[in-house]
Amino acid sequence: MLPIDPVVVTVILLLAGIIMSFVPLIPGGAVSTLGITYYWMATGELGTIAFLGFAILGVLTVAFDLLGSAISARVGGASIRTTVVAAVAAIGLLFVFGPLGALLGVVGSVFVSEYLRHGDVRRGLRTAAVTVVGMLASTAMQVLLTVSMLLGFLLVLWL
Repeated sequence: MLPIDPVVVTVILLLAGIIMSFVPLIPGGAVSTLGITYYWMATGELGTIAFLGFAILGVLTVAFDLLGSAISARVGGASIRTTVVAAVAAIGLLFVFGPLGALLGVVGSVFVSEYLRHGDVRRGLRTAAVTVVGMLASTAMQVLLTVSMLLGFLLVLWL
């Protein structure tokens, strides 16, 4: 069996991390960080400062993934109870309907909870809309951070 070059394994994991960043509740940043960690441990060529920089980017990416929906719901005016209900709905529906289920679970539960809380359809719709925008922004940040990890790795590798 031929040994696989650590660069190839790392690039594959970094690309997988980018793809996973598009899926809610899937830690693309953790997979990208795993790729960098593998390269660092397998070759020892990546400096400690560079490795720590990549690790920080990975942690930020995971934080955006885990906290994006909750933060956007809170910014939209949702209660803490609504935020918790939305998180549970997202996790439950992710396993049944995939990423679309997670998105619909969050939006639906935020709207229903806020409508029941205030009795105002417009307020429920506004909170749900802000939550969707926040979730999409969180996904965009995750993609941007994982792409920057790939580009940064390639720059460090070739410079």
